[in-house]
Amino acid sequence: MENKAKALTFIGFCVRARKITMGTGAVDCLKKGVYLILVCGTASDNCMSLAKKFARRHGCPLMLCKNGLDAAVHKDGVKIAAVRDENLAAAICSNADENFQLIPEA
Repeated sequence: MENKAKALTFIGFCVRARKITMGTGAVDCLKKGVYLILVCGTASDNCMSLAKKFARRHGCPLMLCKNGLDAAVHKDGVKIAAVRDENLAAAICSNADENFQLIPEA
């Protein structure tokens, strides 16, 4: 299995385990337990700045999904998602390929 499929598989595991929160409003309500912020490659500048704010707030990495986050989570219109499982977040980060990009803190 290639890395692209692995990263997408781990995101799918998050969805099935209900360890992912989708949408800016829902992610904004989270107080703790966030280990990775995912943002869509087609997100607007405002959405990207919100994602950076969420990543700073929770002290977690921010990852850009270049092929679209809605395809990864199988839900239309999703631009921001928060992974709430530490092991799955680490697996997604370690198996990222050219379609996923870790964004350094700004």
